Amino acid sequence: MPIFARTPGPGRITVTDAHERARTGGAVLLDVREADEYAAGHAPGALWQSLAAVAAGAPLPDAAEGRTVLAVCRSGNRSRRAAEILAARGVEALNVTGGMHAWAAAGLPVHDGTGSNGQVI
Repeated sequence: MPIFARTPGPGRITVTDAHERARTGGAVLLDVREADEYAAGHAPGALWQSLAAVAAGAPLPDAAEGRTVLAVCRSGNRSRRAAEILAARGVEALNVTGGMHAWAAAGLPVHDGTGSNGQVI
């Protein structure tokens, strides 16, 4: 084994697969961006908990307990870290690759806090 072997990161899922799993109830989307980013535009039905709260060990939102968590952020970096932290806590967690930028680019819905069309910031 190499001296500097990388430990594998969390599992990954594409935005289209994440959308389908969340839509059918097979998993829950957890947006780990900051509150203003989430309010400007998020996936419909996504729960919110900042990466800082995840890192501090805050309990998951009730609707995420016992379910597969699909962590999403703007580009995939914060959500990768969130998925790592959650996996270390025993949560089945996947990182949504490409984040909300890829989500919007795939033509998937983005809503703001009122349910209207949102934007990824």
